[in-house]
Order: sequence, then C-alpha cells, then structure tokens
Amino acid sequence: MSIMWSLHLRRDAASVPLARRLLIGSMDTAGVDPDISYDLSVALSEACANAVEHGGAGSPAPESAYRVTAYLDGERCRIEVADSGPGFPARPARSVPMTAPQDESGRGLDLIEQLSDHAHFGNKPGRAGAVVSFDKILKWRKDAPLVAV
Repeated sequence: MSIMWSLHLRRDAASVPLARRLLIGSMDTAGVDPDISYDLSVALSEACANAVEHGGAGSPAPESAYRVTAYLDGERCRIEVADSGPGFPARPARSVPMTAPQDESGRGLDLIEQLSDHAHFGNKPGRAGAVVSFDKILKWRKDAPLVAV
C-alpha cells in the first residue's frame, strides 16, 4: 500500500493546519496508529511554520509559496517541506538541542528530530530554498483497512 500527496501552499499561517489535517486524514484512512499520526502531524506543523516564517526569498509571505509532500509507503511515512527562502545556514553535527530552555522560538527543528526516526535539514542544490525531510516507521491499528503488504 502506498499513498502520496503533494501540496503547493501559500506562505500563510492558515496553510499550516490545512497540511496537518490532510496528513492526519490520510493516515487515519490508512489505519495508522493515532500516536504515530499525532507525532508526524506535530512535526509537519513545525516544518510548515518554519517555511511560512523563513521561506520567502525576499518576498512578503502571501506572495511566495512552499511545497509539502508526504509518502506513506509500506511501513514508513516520509514527509518533505521545501521552500524558496535563503535556506539553512551551516549547522554543526550535534547531540544536544540548539535552543536554550528560556528561548521563545527556535525549537521547531529540534522537535522534528525528536518526533521522527530520521530528520534531515538541508538546502536545495543549486538554488535558494530550504528542505526539511523526516520519516517515521508506521504502526497500524488492529482494524487498519489499508495495512501494508
């Protein structure tokens, strides 16, 4: 069983819950365990919020866009959020969060890493834009209608 969808969204805060609801609906329909769906939906919300806030290449938020693609394939879900902003600065390898507990923002990437099995934060090759991708092994409800084969 495979499900794939892709959205081209305006860089607007209202786009974040739209992407989240589509992911939760797809996973619920397929029979993914609700705890896994919730973790991935929170990680997706953080990635989308990052694209909305930082993903424009000098244009105001409503005039630029970002793309969300989700793949439920076999036992894994992979999500990618790509924008057209300046991209990520070089990030050193680390085992501790980059934000301090008192910081009011900047926890999104750390949260994505904690909620997924694997996360990658990079830039589009050869052009402006950040790419956040993450995946998680799926668990299924006992009554899952579309269990992977």
